[in-house]
Amino acid sequence: MHKKTIRRGLKEIGLPIFFFLGILIIWEVFVLALSIPEYLLPTPTKIVSEIITDFNSLLKHTGITMLEAVIGFLIGNILGFIVAVIFVHSKTIEKGFYPYAIALKTTPILAMAPLLILWFGTGISSKIVASAVVCFFPILVNTIKGLKTIDSEYLDLLKSFSAKRYQIFTKLRLPNSLPYIFSALKISTGLAVMGAIVGEFVGAKEGIGFIILISTYHLETTTMFAAIIMSALSGMLFFCLISLIEKQIVFWQKT
Repeated sequence: MHKKTIRRGLKEIGLPIFFFLGILIIWEVFVLALSIPEYLLPTPTKIVSEIITDFNSLLKHTGITMLEAVIGFLIGNILGFIVAVIFVHSKTIEKGFYPYAIALKTTPILAMAPLLILWFGTGISSKIVASAVVCFFPILVNTIKGLKTIDSEYLDLLKSFSAKRYQIFTKLRLPNSLPYIFSALKISTGLAVMGAIVGEFVGAKEGIGFIILISTYHLETTTMFAAIIMSALSGMLFFCLISLIEKQIVFWQKT
């Protein structure tokens, strides 16, 4: 059993690494064989060299973006969860306000970013709000579904014991909704980073979005790729962190 677990773990880790290395090799050969200019598509070796050379600066800007993303992630998901609980317990409020939540979702964050810059300035606040906005809808929808998708027999049993509304919520609705909530949280990890970067595109003096924008203006494609990779790695680490927390809390769920 232990050997099977190790073998499965190695397979889960080894396959992505194998495919990743294969893609890098094909990429390197493709660029060199066709003599593609560096400003159009740099080789992986040059991108890695850029990351190593400018690592401290890239790490600083990545840290700023991730700070914005994490704070926005927390604010957006907490607010979304609270609103979802209110919607579940009040159909009138849900019917009245849910269309506005859909409108918020369907409005591109890139279109809203200039307005957020106008309201909250070019500092960290506007990027946090941008991250919070894009994280709001996934947690809202998933939490509503999780809180409503309960076994009627369990609900009738709790009601037969004269369980109060908050007891039904804590003993039945909330535990049942946790898998749905964590699914939304994992989706939001990437959205939060995206929201922060979009906010930085519109107005910022630091952060990964700022680096990408400036390197685009100067045709420094290698730097742009290095910044994109740093943001992608940070988003992956964020996702893995939420997944680890999920395994600890939703321990009964099969993965």
